[in-house]
Amino acid sequence: MNRESQSPPAFREEQRFQQVWIWFLVLGIAALIWYSAIQQLILRRPFGSRPAPNTLLIIFWLLFGIGLPALIFTARLITEVRSDGIYVRFFPFHFSYRKIPFEELKSFEARKYNAIREYGGWGIRYGPQGKAYNVGGNRGVQLVLTDGKRILIGSQRPEEFLAALQSEHARYQSSS
Repeated sequence: MNRESQSPPAFREEQRFQQVWIWFLVLGIAALIWYSAIQQLILRRPFGSRPAPNTLLIIFWLLFGIGLPALIFTARLITEVRSDGIYVRFFPFHFSYRKIPFEELKSFEARKYNAIREYGGWGIRYGPQGKAYNVGGNRGVQLVLTDGKRILIGSQRPEEFLAALQSEHARYQSSS
């Protein structure tokens, strides 16, 4: 979706996955896959007591040895508050921004949340509380839309996000 203007946003935040445990898990899996691929494909020593076929090992190597670490490394949540709404982009899953227009906002507030309990983890998540965009932490801005839907956008700077949102939303409403 095109952003309304080329002027700088009132608020912009770019977040990445920074949890150490996620990196240990992803890199541990990748290291095991690389080790097994080198053993079996290059050194020609079957890996394990029941080695996987080479084709399957190559597929796993591409997916978990290269793809998963690349995905976690490049993933980022970009949030912008502009004069006509909130723009959210979760790269590489969104190639363009998702716009939440101010006219669709009923209410919003900064709040703490539990990503696992409320949404089942991190990323683009759906749960009983609605939709969430988050990459870590436990703070964000909760949006309630006019149709009753709820969207939580995780933020490392929720107070700044909320202040920009309040300011731009008020400016938008006074001009409508």
